Amino acid sequence: MTPPRILSIAGSDSSGGAGIQADIKTITVLGGYAMTAITAVTAQNTLGVTMVEALSPAMVVAQIDACVSDIGVDAVKIGMLGSPEIAAVVAERLERLSAPIVFDPVMIATSGSVLADPATIAGFERLMRIATLTTPNVPELQALGGPTGMASRGVAYLAKGGDADGPVVEDVLVMPGAEPLAWSAPRIMTRHTHGTGCTLSSAIATGLGAGLDLVTAIEQGRAFVRAALGAAPGFGAGSGPLGHQAVQSSS
Repeated sequence: MTPPRILSIAGSDSSGGAGIQADIKTITVLGGYAMTAITAVTAQNTLGVTMVEALSPAMVVAQIDACVSDIGVDAVKIGMLGSPEIAAVVAERLERLSAPIVFDPVMIATSGSVLADPATIAGFERLMRIATLTTPNVPELQALGGPTGMASRGVAYLAKGGDADGPVVEDVLVMPGAEPLAWSAPRIMTRHTHGTGCTLSSAIATGLGAGLDLVTAIEQGRAFVRAALGAAPGFGAGSGPLGHQAVQSSS
């Protein structure tokens, strides 16, 4: 079977737990073919981000064009963008592409480091309009205006509950004109949560690229994240990486 071709547009995480690295692992384990357009390079580990350098918008566009023109794309995952200029050129390119898009509006790393300034966040508007699904966590949803702000945009989004308090994690899918759909599960008590958002969004994109409907793709993504949390290797002194490969070896 030909693997679905998944393009991740995101930043690089030098420690391998999040960003492009987590996306490649997730897409590969779930049977997809991973391609990348790197937006920024970060120096980071489980304790935080120490340096960020965004690539030029022209370089980001060149990577997207190289993948689309030759390999082709069945679905896109968008993560960290790095600058409002990059957000604008990514939106311009993706508006021409007839493929599902999952937008993870990365603003703050699991460690608490800020990865998007106010101008970049303002540039998210265009991307949310063209995305099949936007996947904000609790602080990101608040920064985007909360449920009221998202409803005013008329976009589909998955409100992730991993950052909320309590023994149960609830994720809620909100789509225009439909009743919200919620999933809940007991919280997995671990400090090894670095890259959960990246992993979930790239897993959903892989499912959509393989032809799954949105609800089934979300269910696949949630199950994969929970399995990877349970298989975390225990690396680092802070918020450690997930165990993507262990999920593969146990499947």
